[in-house]
Amino acid sequence: MRIMRAAYASRFDADNPLAALTVGDRPEPARPDDDWVTVQVRASSLNHHDLWSLRGVGLADGQLPMILGCDAVGTDPDGNEVVIYPVLPTPGDPRGVSILSEHYQGTLAERVAVPRMSLLPLPTGLSATDAACLPTAWLTAWRMLTTRGRIADGEAVLVQGAGGGVATAAVALGLALGKRVYATSGDAAKRDRVAALGATALEPGARLPERVDVVIETVGAATFDHSLKSAAPMARIVVAGATSGHLPPVNLRRVFAMQLEILGTSMGTPDELTELLAFCAEHEVRPVVDSVVPFSRVADAFARLHSGEVFGKVVVDHTA
Repeated sequence: MRIMRAAYASRFDADNPLAALTVGDRPEPARPDDDWVTVQVRASSLNHHDLWSLRGVGLADGQLPMILGCDAVGTDPDGNEVVIYPVLPTPGDPRGVSILSEHYQGTLAERVAVPRMSLLPLPTGLSATDAACLPTAWLTAWRMLTTRGRIADGEAVLVQGAGGGVATAAVALGLALGKRVYATSGDAAKRDRVAALGATALEPGARLPERVDVVIETVGAATFDHSLKSAAPMARIVVAGATSGHLPPVNLRRVFAMQLEILGTSMGTPDELTELLAFCAEHEVRPVVDSVVPFSRVADAFARLHSGEVFGKVVVDHTA
């Protein structure tokens, strides 16, 4: 049995998730079927999903220890540089699918086992550390803007709570798609960074200069009323998170009078990830990276994400 270094949930701690993180040796994950391959991981990135897993959300005691991590770029057994699509068919899950680190061991390790069909070529011009940011947060933002938000039919976008991975990706992608982007943040430093990207930065709840065609919502209760008020007639409010609470009051009169669409989404398809990779390579769009941390200091990467001070993605370099 081959042994490898990994970052994994060894227990759950709802109040202090960092206390549930262990960095140490684990067996290389088994390949459950002949069409699975083992990928040598070169770079990965963290998501808030990893902190929720350490809190015990979405995992049960019987699944421990669970290697964390959804995103990765690596080298397949044939020596090809690949991006891993992290959504896997999972018959035992009520959704029919799961993402890496839920039912199958994740990417924060030297090696990860995935179906061969989950491997996408790393485009020329994209570094491993940049591409490792894309399969979860950036893919979610891409689907929110394009497939669900139908941004091609609109001109203006509001992104609530810029700073986190999905919201910051939505700002960068919205701008790259040629749209007017408004973004809110309660942190003055993050508003400055949003403005530096080219968006109009606003305090939470601020009146916009115009109503928008698409709203990107990952905050939830704290911002949802503002999202409704900022939406133009026939606008799409696309929801992929609720970090401030999942039960906001909703003014239904505004919903039907303005003919608004409230759309839920999560992750994206392999084709959408292929489109995103090609778009970033062709248009020289690069992910907003908060920091790149060597795998030898992966615990520091978790602490950085947990601090709430991040702007963009925290990336782990497995070659350092």
